[in-house]
Amino acid sequence: MLVTRYRPKNQFNDFRRSFDLLNSMLNNIERPQSQNDNYDFTPAVNTREGKHAYHLEVDLPGVKKEDIKVDIEENSVVISGEKKLKEEVKEENYYKVESFYGNFRRSFALPEGVDVENIHAESDNGVLEVVIPKLDKKDIEKTKRIKVK
Repeated sequence: MLVTRYRPKNQFNDFRRSFDLLNSMLNNIERPQSQNDNYDFTPAVNTREGKHAYHLEVDLPGVKKEDIKVDIEENSVVISGEKKLKEEVKEENYYKVESFYGNFRRSFALPEGVDVENIHAESDNGVLEVVIPKLDKKDIEKTKRIKVK
């Protein structure tokens, strides 16, 4: 039998190392590798539901309207594009250029009862707003009876 000295500090360190390992595993699970590997940043998004529409507000500072794409793919709204920033400072004995280029892509599942044909998007001051109108209840509740022959 091996006799070891009781050291509570060592047990605490082992306990902490186990939690560190668990946290690193959970961090790897949170970010799907296959989905985000080709994209350089993820813009922040606010969502809200109004009386007549759903609204997506995407923070895209420095992204031009021409570099933003909004598509409907398989019952989802997909917002993608490219951010190109170039900051140049010229002074008498000093020259600095900072550039950033990156792709982004975010997708959101469309809820039931939306008017896909009338979805529209508008970009203003670095904020893209996508408005997804709801269908009227009378349009949703329409039923069609099919005669059995």
